[in-house]
Amino acid sequence: MNSLIECSHVDFGYENQDAVVGVTMTVNPGDYICIVGENGSGKSTLMKGLLGLLKPTSGTISISEELKKNGIGYLPQQTAAQKDFPATVFEVVLSGCLSRRGSRPFYSAKEKKLAKESMERLGITEISSHCYRDLSGGQQQRALIARALCATDKLLILDEPIAGLDPAAIAEFYQMIRGLNEKEGVAILMVSHDIGNVVKQADKILHLKREVLFYGSTKEYINSDAGRIYLGGA
Repeated sequence: MNSLIECSHVDFGYENQDAVVGVTMTVNPGDYICIVGENGSGKSTLMKGLLGLLKPTSGTISISEELKKNGIGYLPQQTAAQKDFPATVFEVVLSGCLSRRGSRPFYSAKEKKLAKESMERLGITEISSHCYRDLSGGQQQRALIARALCATDKLLILDEPIAGLDPAAIAEFYQMIRGLNEKEGVAILMVSHDIGNVVKQADKILHLKREVLFYGSTKEYINSDAGRIYLGGA
């Protein structure tokens, strides 16, 4: 199996100060990994490193050729301004093809077809002409994931994706992500504080506190010292 991302003893940081040290992990096709940890534990820094926004200060990180070519499907935390974005759902989803478009001034028919297929996968074709800012939180997340899938359907990186969603939308979100993972083989790497649901959804857990406190299967995590302490305090 060819891995999507491999980290070996990687450190990431800013201005000569490492926020994450000694991370060794592998993201394989079809993985569902959740990164957990308290605020300030280095989760966001690690994510930026995996996305290529930070260069490692030590160690090595290897990215598969496909991800190098098309990028990683990334869903950042939404700001209030982003939630109020005045564009149609189709325009938002199509913008996920930006890296494919390159320097061309317009999207190709192939890219528009890809955006339509992504909307079909996420069940939002009927609202393609609706204004993004008028959607519910759950619908906005579907549109953003469809957008991310336009970059690649190999790996989605999600940063606190359920923030601001109501319980029904949260349940729907996890069902949608599980479907993409199990039925379509999309690898999922998610940062979340929703530890109660995380241990029911993810197959693997990476627990950070600047260093890796735990990396392995969810079942092993629940029975680990780090898992018992974190789950007990959640």
